[in-house]
Amino acid sequence: MDIITLWTLLIAAPFVGSFLGVVVTRLPEGRSVVWGRSACDRCGHTLGPASLVPVLSYLWSRGRCRHCAAPIDAFHPAIELAAVLPPLCLAFLMPLDSLTLCAGAGLGWVLLALAWIDLRHMILPDVLTLPLAAAGILVAWVQDGRLPIDRLAAAAAAYAGLVLLEVLYRRFRGRDGIGRGDAKLLAAGGAWVGPAALPQVLLTAALAGLLAMAALRLAGRRVDAATPIPFGPCLALGIWAAWLFTLSGL
Repeated sequence: MDIITLWTLLIAAPFVGSFLGVVVTRLPEGRSVVWGRSACDRCGHTLGPASLVPVLSYLWSRGRCRHCAAPIDAFHPAIELAAVLPPLCLAFLMPLDSLTLCAGAGLGWVLLALAWIDLRHMILPDVLTLPLAAAGILVAWVQDGRLPIDRLAAAAAAYAGLVLLEVLYRRFRGRDGIGRGDAKLLAAGGAWVGPAALPQVLLTAALAGLLAMAALRLAGRRVDAATPIPFGPCLALGIWAAWLFTLSGL
């Protein structure tokens, strides 16, 4: 039964990725992610079912709108393929029960959406971070059969710690360094991985941030202390890695 769940998640992943593309595109603009038909970004032509098959429609149309022949942003097939990664990672940790598989895939997909939104818009919407934190508490509650006080404490400590760092940075440096959305995302991470794994989340996120800055320098970009760097993708990577590590029992 658990194998069936895994295969279902793998098959559904590109379709989930297509929806995540809608979330990443519309949510920061304040548009509904539920209502409204998908349309070409250039000519506004409403897309039919044949144009909405993940990845395959893009390949079949050679990356162009069938109505106006304008290039289709490669972001769409990219996020559809990226959505396969969370359940694929879980496949290497089998056997896992169905609840863990579904919860893990959901965690990975929300983190993917948050990372992409932060890369594009430098924001981490509450409508994603807060339910993610609540889901982490709920999953732990269902799995353990009791209220996970340690997860609640980890979420609260993570949030308070980054808010304190944000306040101190603004006071001593005179500018914003860490956003409140980062604190809420780390709180969600605490809800999912617990207090013991929070240092691992922060270490992975910090290393990812340093590598991102080094990559920008190598690409010829000027990077200094005032350069805005989205920290959400780094935190998302740290949370996902820590959760997988905890799940593996290593």
